Amino acid sequence: MAGPSIPSLPKVVIVNFMHESIITLLEEAGFEALYVPTISPREIPPLLETATGLIIRSKVFVDEQLLGNAKALRFVARAGAGVDNVDVDYLDSRGIPLLNAPEGNRDALAEHTMGMLLMLFNRLRWADQEVRDGIWERERNRGIELMGKTVGIFGYGYMGQAFAQRLSGFGCRVLAYDKYKSDFAESGVEEVDLDTLYAETDILSMHVPLTEETRFIANEEFFRPFAKPIYVVNTSRGEVLPLDNLVTLMKQGRVLGAVLDVLENEKLKTLTPKQAETLNYLQSSEKTVFSPHVAGWSVESYKKINEILVEKIKGLDQQV
Repeated sequence: MAGPSIPSLPKVVIVNFMHESIITLLEEAGFEALYVPTISPREIPPLLETATGLIIRSKVFVDEQLLGNAKALRFVARAGAGVDNVDVDYLDSRGIPLLNAPEGNRDALAEHTMGMLLMLFNRLRWADQEVRDGIWERERNRGIELMGKTVGIFGYGYMGQAFAQRLSGFGCRVLAYDKYKSDFAESGVEEVDLDTLYAETDILSMHVPLTEETRFIANEEFFRPFAKPIYVVNTSRGEVLPLDNLVTLMKQGRVLGAVLDVLENEKLKTLTPKQAETLNYLQSSEKTVFSPHVAGWSVESYKKINEILVEKIKGLDQQV
C-alpha cells in the first residue's frame, strides 16, 4: 500500500547569476530553488507555468509575453534596486507583488560614488598612470577639495540617502531634492526646492530610477537654470543623462567634469556612429571618470541582496 504523497514545495525560478547563498536561503524558507542562470529568455516561460516566484536581474523584460502562462505566480523579485525591466502595470493588473532590494546595495553604491568623485577631484586616474610610466609631476596633479562644496542630490531614495551619509564626513553642504517626497530633512541634509538646487549646487549627483518621466531628464534644458558651472555624477541609470547633451555642456564650460558609472548604451559593440563619437570625446577627456555599471556591485552586496529579497519573500506570507 502506497504511503501518503508528499506535497511539492513552491518553486522559485532564478534566471540570472546570483550569489550561491540564494539557494540555501530559499530552501530554508520552504521553497524549491530552480537555479538556471544560463537559460535563454525563450526558455523561461515554460518553467514559469508551475512556478510560485521568479527572481531576475536584467536578463529579460518581465511582461505579459513572459508571464502569460504563469498562472500560479505569486511574486517577481528583482535582485537589485532598478525595476525598469519590469512592466509594473501588468504585474499590478494581476495582483502580483514586485519586490526589489535597494537596501542590499545602497552602501556599496554610496562608497563607489564617493570613490569616483574623489578620483576625479584628485586626478588619481592620471596621477597613478603617470607614476607607472615613470613621470613624477606634482603641479599638474594638484587636486580639488570636497570640503566646503555644496552637493545637490537629485532623488532622495535609498541611494541618495546613503550617498548623503558618506558626504557628511567631508565637510560638504548637502542639498536634497525629491519631487515625490517631503519632510525628509535630517542631520546634515537640507530638503530644498528646485530653485535652491539650481542656485547653490557645485556638484550634482543623480539618484532617480529610470521611468518615462526621468528618461533623458538631465538634458541641456535641465542644466540651463544652474547658476554656476557644476560637476555631474550619474550612478543611477544611463538614460537619465543624454551623453551628447553632456558633451555640449562640457564644451560650453557649464559642466566642469563628470563621474559616470552608467551609459545610455552599455553594449559598447552596438554603438551608433553618433554614440561612438560622443563616447570617444568623453573617454579622451581628463574631466571624466568611468566605471562599468558596478556602483553597488560589491562582494558584500552580492550576498546582502539575497538576504533582503528572501526576507521580503517570506514577508508576503505574513501579509496574506
